[in-house]
Amino acid sequence: MGEPVLIVGGIRALLLQALHPRTMWGTAQNSELMNPDAAWARLGRTVEFVRVRTYGTHDEVERVGRRVRKLHSKLTGLDLRTGETFPVDDPENLLWVHMGEVDSYLDVARRAGVPLSAADADAFVDEQRRAAAVVGLDPAGVPGSVAEMKDYYADMRRRIFACREAREGLKRMFSPAVPQHLMPLKLAAPGVAMLVVSTLPRWARRMYGLPGLPTSDLAATLALKGLYRTTHAVPERFRYSPDAQRARRLTRAHEADLATWSMAS
Repeated sequence: MGEPVLIVGGIRALLLQALHPRTMWGTAQNSELMNPDAAWARLGRTVEFVRVRTYGTHDEVERVGRRVRKLHSKLTGLDLRTGETFPVDDPENLLWVHMGEVDSYLDVARRAGVPLSAADADAFVDEQRRAAAVVGLDPAGVPGSVAEMKDYYADMRRRIFACREAREGLKRMFSPAVPQHLMPLKLAAPGVAMLVVSTLPRWARRMYGLPGLPTSDLAATLALKGLYRTTHAVPERFRYSPDAQRARRLTRAHEADLATWSMAS
């Protein structure tokens, strides 16, 4: 999760999540996501939640989880197809958002060249069920392996599409409204957006009305590999965020303790 290239995965997740109409409508109707002047701050709050959920202590994670669950429990959305009102924290919506993150982070990591075996990939999907619990899902009902995740998407593809709000979000990704001090990001946005879009599954690109060609998959994979190798030319103290550096130190210390206990036994 600390690898810089996974920023691409985080943005990819947003596009994938937007393909569930109720998820998109519930978000658009209850937040400032569709307001160009406020969307950046809203995105910042999402990034902060992911940061705490990934690197925080148990108490910190429970605190932000409790706040998010309480907020979601008060919100409803309007289904623009049927006129039906639905709860934002409907388990189907929560699960779709969760799986969009898991699939996106894992797909980008593996294509970029992050060393993960098939068992590692299954372990990642399984471990992320703890993240699903933070937003109120029962981990027992959440896919816990790559195969289960593929089956989940095969079933959901028949029930999703790119609504108007999702298409609008895609367009704005190429020219986002950013604060003045982050204006260089606006210049880089078209290139980043092209890469992110090309990492989506072919079926997702087609739902957005974009080509779903194998050549795009290959180009995206090569670009991700290049980004990963480039970032690894940077020393660790600059490559990783303070949270990620702390996590790596804790992991190494834990592995050293396990090795010591193994030799002692």
